[in-house]
Amino acid sequence: MAADTPYTMSLDLKVLDHLGINLYSNAPAVLSEAVANSWDADASKVEINTDEDLIEIQDDGVGMSLEQINKRFLNVGYDKRKTEGGTSRKGRRFMGRKGIGKLALFSIADIVEVDTRRGSEANCFRMTVSDIRISIEGNEDYHPTPRVSKRKKTGTTIRLSDLKKRRTAQGEQALRRRLARRFTVIGNNDRGNSFDVIVDGVPIGPADREAVRAVEFLWEFGERQVIEGPDAPKLRERFLVPGLVDRLEHPEWTIRGWIGAAVRPQDLRKSDSESLHGIVVLARGRLIQENILDTLGFSRILNSYLTGHVEADFLDVEEMADIATSNRQRIVEDDERYEKLVTFLRKTLLSISDEWTKLRNKIRLRDATREYPNLAKWIEALPDAQREPARKLIGLIGGIEVEEEDQRRELFRSGVAAFERLRLREASHLLVEEPALTPEKLLPLLADMSSLEGTLYRDIVKSHLDILNAFENLVDENARERVLQLHLFNNLWLLDPGWERATANERLEQSLLNEFRSAKYRLTKDEQRGRVDIRYRRNAGHHIIVELKKADRPLRLTELQDQGAKYRSALQKCLAAQGEAAESPLISLVFVVGRALVHDGYTVQMVAQILGAMNARIVPYEQLILQARNAYQDYLDLSKDFDRIASILEPAPGADGPP
Repeated sequence: MAADTPYTMSLDLKVLDHLGINLYSNAPAVLSEAVANSWDADASKVEINTDEDLIEIQDDGVGMSLEQINKRFLNVGYDKRKTEGGTSRKGRRFMGRKGIGKLALFSIADIVEVDTRRGSEANCFRMTVSDIRISIEGNEDYHPTPRVSKRKKTGTTIRLSDLKKRRTAQGEQALRRRLARRFTVIGNNDRGNSFDVIVDGVPIGPADREAVRAVEFLWEFGERQVIEGPDAPKLRERFLVPGLVDRLEHPEWTIRGWIGAAVRPQDLRKSDSESLHGIVVLARGRLIQENILDTLGFSRILNSYLTGHVEADFLDVEEMADIATSNRQRIVEDDERYEKLVTFLRKTLLSISDEWTKLRNKIRLRDATREYPNLAKWIEALPDAQREPARKLIGLIGGIEVEEEDQRRELFRSGVAAFERLRLREASHLLVEEPALTPEKLLPLLADMSSLEGTLYRDIVKSHLDILNAFENLVDENARERVLQLHLFNNLWLLDPGWERATANERLEQSLLNEFRSAKYRLTKDEQRGRVDIRYRRNAGHHIIVELKKADRPLRLTELQDQGAKYRSALQKCLAAQGEAAESPLISLVFVVGRALVHDGYTVQMVAQILGAMNARIVPYEQLILQARNAYQDYLDLSKDFDRIASILEPAPGADGPP
């Protein structure tokens, strides 16, 4: 043949780097190859034991003779199905196909020892990455090192040492969970053909298939799955959907398995950074693609809640091309079988998405009214046209992702308040058209309006108290000064609750500041250094000047009297210039100070009396917060019994909240 063509094709042993040594990146994927080999060897039990320096995989399968070791195990690319047929002696459909899975072991260990016994024949040998590389560089065949066998019974033991720590640093619970997700044959006992996998002494069981345990709604393909109550404690509803992928051209292309929606996306996140989010694809009982959801182009909200597994055996049949990639993590995506599966699953998700939204809102509404019994009564008391929208809103709020359940309660509160406003607006409109309006009809409406206004104002007060709490946690005086400078002038309720709606007049404020800078009202350098900021606000005809003093600035009464007189005179001049002159406009002056006045023989009462004569006052930083807190807390204490929405959202006795 060589004489007939000038061309030559050769295979460098460096291909081993790509096919095995550097192909896999995590221990579960590698150990899956070993578990699949044990299944093909008709093992009924596989034991995996791990510690910091060693991983051992031991099975009770048929083992290997010396001839089988050389012709099959050490023959990279050996096609088991073509040589041995598609099934084992027990009738198991072979999982292996490419003949390169054994190379995966080198992805996580530099030393691999194989100890196997078939009947009376025992063989043991060691392989190392360093020796393999020497053979690769010399372009020679590699000969593993013989070892003394320790096997007493038929089966195979594989020991992995000199581990690659970053790829094997997973807990045994995570390993069990990921192996359980990669195989459907583990733990099954189909006609006595059992296959158990035990990790560090604990068998993999239904509890390790945690994706099912997180599911609230379940859609099963073709037939009911063996999923019992204890295996799916959060399951609320389950449905059957068609499992025929291509009804017309390929009616034999069917799938089994399920797709589930979790209660919340975080239920699919595990503490060891593993995610159960996604849909795995399996063929012949073994994973063939990690997550097909990534390729479906499905971007609705439901996506974040999805988990599941799809068993599609038609993806792996002897009569057709092998479409699994070398590391069996993905599939060749332009194969017709895969394209049909993707189209089918996308259509299925689109068809169940709207159904899921309705189901979830219905369940969340039920949870909310169970937790807050008065909420159901409130909905029924709404006008006919508002009941169904209210139900939908409560269900929608119940499904929103929140960090704390208290946040959800606040959303419920806002939703109820919105419908209360609608209800009162409608009632007011009807009353206006009432030909014979009587006190008996008007007074209940006014009482409801007053109650709603009180509830809304309580919400404002609570937000104010939150601000005060944050301010009180600031110990450093300069930090408090910076916070006050940022927030005081837009929140004059800190100085007086009656100034809640005080507004700014930027043009008048700028005129006032320019006037202060004029020669007539020029402040001394010491006064200028002591001032942080000054603002003008108006509240219903009341003119307010607030000056924030530096926290460490020492002050005297005479200085404040002098500045107060200048501010009052300047403001009167500016008001007159804008056509707002008045004989005696109501002007309030507030000096917010960090320190008490320098003692000049004046008592606190005397200072208050002297400044009061010019409608001015001093508010220390600490007193500002204390006064505001006391005023608002008193309001909350006195009005809590009249908070109608709070009574609607009163939890049921012993309620733990929604799941």
